[in-house]
Amino acid sequence: MSLDWRRFTIAVDANDRLVGCGQIKTHQDGSLELASIAVLPDWRKQGVARAIILHLLESQPRPLYLTCRGRLGPFYEKFGFQDATDSADLPPYFRRITRVAKLFQRLGVFHERMLVMRLDS
Repeated sequence: MSLDWRRFTIAVDANDRLVGCGQIKTHQDGSLELASIAVLPDWRKQGVARAIILHLLESQPRPLYLTCRGRLGPFYEKFGFQDATDSADLPPYFRRITRVAKLFQRLGVFHERMLVMRLDS
């Protein structure tokens, strides 16, 4: 969904091999999403995701949103994101995603709660 390579920030190792990536997506409703954060397993817990996220956050206007599995909430809280899943003022895109995720959870398709998180400053 909206995987435009021009929006991606990538992290590479000393041999210029891709080890991680991330992007900021703009939705039709104008909301911005920190998305597609991925790090190769051998490079996890070494600060790669943190470096990508900090780089992406540097010049982005607020508010900024993200979606993640519930267990990742504490990781994103370190960057100032707060759980906004049940907020009444979510942008339309995130309201739709939240409704679908809750339906899938009730149907047993998702076994973990999905969060919508928001960064205001």
